[in-house]
Amino acid sequence: MTHSHDHHGSKERSFKRLSMTLGLVSLYMVAEVVGGLLTNSLALLADAGHMLSDAVSLALALFALWVAQKPRSPERTFGYHRTEILAALANGVTLVAIAIYIVVEAWNRFRSPRDVDGQTMMWIAIGGLAVNLAGLWILHGGRDESLNVKGAWLHVMADTLGSVQAIVAGALIWAFGWNLADPIASVLIALLVTWSSWTLLRESVNVLMEATPGHIDAEEVEEALTAVDGVTEVHDLHVWTITSGFESLSVHARIEGRDRVEILREMRRVIREQFEIEHSTVQLEEEDECDTDGCR
Repeated sequence: MTHSHDHHGSKERSFKRLSMTLGLVSLYMVAEVVGGLLTNSLALLADAGHMLSDAVSLALALFALWVAQKPRSPERTFGYHRTEILAALANGVTLVAIAIYIVVEAWNRFRSPRDVDGQTMMWIAIGGLAVNLAGLWILHGGRDESLNVKGAWLHVMADTLGSVQAIVAGALIWAFGWNLADPIASVLIALLVTWSSWTLLRESVNVLMEATPGHIDAEEVEEALTAVDGVTEVHDLHVWTITSGFESLSVHARIEGRDRVEILREMRRVIREQFEIEHSTVQLEEEDECDTDGCR
């Protein structure tokens, strides 16, 4: 029950953080679009486009949290928890698409440079930086609790670095009239966006492929369970993630010389206390139940 309550509380905190950040990002995104058009700055429009992706990703993350609260059913015995992971994967793919678009537009700017109002561009980018820093602060506490929130945090982090690039580019254009600083900053923003998407895509795919969680060593789990008094062998061990912070384990164990209930209790204690896995399924098999063809 403790695990259930903690998981629910984590989702409520995540919902509040995402809602506050969505409000901030949406408001300043409009300002950056207007500013980018007025100053003729691709870097600002790229940053605004990334802010748009932030807004979409935050809204998607919020929707995923809402759907994940739906109760499980006979058709979906684990409920809708994986919706959060699908949202995180969608955010990662969106980041890559945005990066490609920015690079294409930057290439066009390299071929045909345009005059940019560097001073206005710089001040608008400074405002965007302030908004992004506020968003990072709001989301920081939840990024380790949820892959969904981490995806949103990575979006905002990449956008924060993008704002810094736009500020530097605006200053260079304002001071030296170097208009090529605008597409160069855009390419750097695209690289930052790609970098931020890689970890998110990898972790999302790992969850969907039911890989062993990164913080758990399956061999260490096997050794710890085999060390339980009365356990002679452990096999068919599986550890996977249902959604962020919700790991599951299933295992078969051959036993002898000790009461089954005591062995089961000890194995569950090891799984819960040593590896912090609350949802586990343990199948015990007596030695005399097994033959050369396996255990019945």
